[in-house]
Amino acid sequence: MLRSILALAFLVLAQPVFALCSGTSLLDRLSPTDRNFLDEVSANTPYGRGLVWVATRDGQQITLVGTMHIYDPRLAPIRARVTGDIASADLVLLEMTETEEAQLQAELATNPDRMFLTEGPSLIELLDQQTWEMVAEAAATRQIPAFMAAKFRPWYLAVTLAIPPCAMPDMVAGRRGLDRMILEDANAAGVPTQAIEPWDTLFNVMEVGTLDEQIDMMRLGLLSPEINREVFVAMLNGYFAGEVAQVWEMSRLSLKYVPDMDIALAEEMFALTEQGLLIDRNRNWIPVIEAASADHDRIVVAVGAAHLPGEIGVLRLLEREGWAISAAN
Repeated sequence: MLRSILALAFLVLAQPVFALCSGTSLLDRLSPTDRNFLDEVSANTPYGRGLVWVATRDGQQITLVGTMHIYDPRLAPIRARVTGDIASADLVLLEMTETEEAQLQAELATNPDRMFLTEGPSLIELLDQQTWEMVAEAAATRQIPAFMAAKFRPWYLAVTLAIPPCAMPDMVAGRRGLDRMILEDANAAGVPTQAIEPWDTLFNVMEVGTLDEQIDMMRLGLLSPEINREVFVAMLNGYFAGEVAQVWEMSRLSLKYVPDMDIALAEEMFALTEQGLLIDRNRNWIPVIEAASADHDRIVVAVGAAHLPGEIGVLRLLEREGWAISAAN
């Protein structure tokens, strides 16, 4: 089960991560200034509101779906909304298909040293006692024993901590998010599927940096359980309200609640994360989408919702290639 959880952690990274988290929202904790900032983000970010979009050019059509990778029953209407687009598509592009997931699972099984500290000191020795205790607690709430977490490479632990504890029951039960639903619907309709990037893209992004830099990155996930839950409640509500740009900025605002973390360093680490996990990948995806459109008239692109909005979001980048973008009806 642990290997499955760790593999699924990759599918959560850099996206809105939600499940049946409920209760107080981070929005209830934010200052009026921060609330106003989020409203401005929503109003001023290109394509900042909405989960389903249509791009057209020269008689071709791309349906773009902003997904989340964790199960929630409220995904059902969104799934139903795009079922017809999937059935009539010539190709569905996703971050991973079954092929890439199998390659990832094989990597976890055959090359554990990419994910684990197989020699030298463990995180128990590398971290101060207070930080280690926070790591051990965070891992335990995600059903990962402390002795196992101590051997994680810091970047891989950061990936794992991206899964909220409230998502674990659904993951253990095998319930998956909108990406998997779309993949299943494409398979059922006999529509070909293709990954939009190589299976090891996230490995290559996250392995960059020294061990100390990876530890700093890992610290960003060490919110208190209360704040952690509030962040996910806020992001969950934002996703289903279609406030995609706000969801990403709420992640940024949550940095101020990371214990004993220099805010300037936190913002620097967040910017590096944004560059590697969103901006660079968005740019790399455009040639793939263009190549697919050269051979197919109707395409569905289903990627994490955070990839769609913004000046360097997938929608704006497609617009610059001559595609006309509109919200789906």
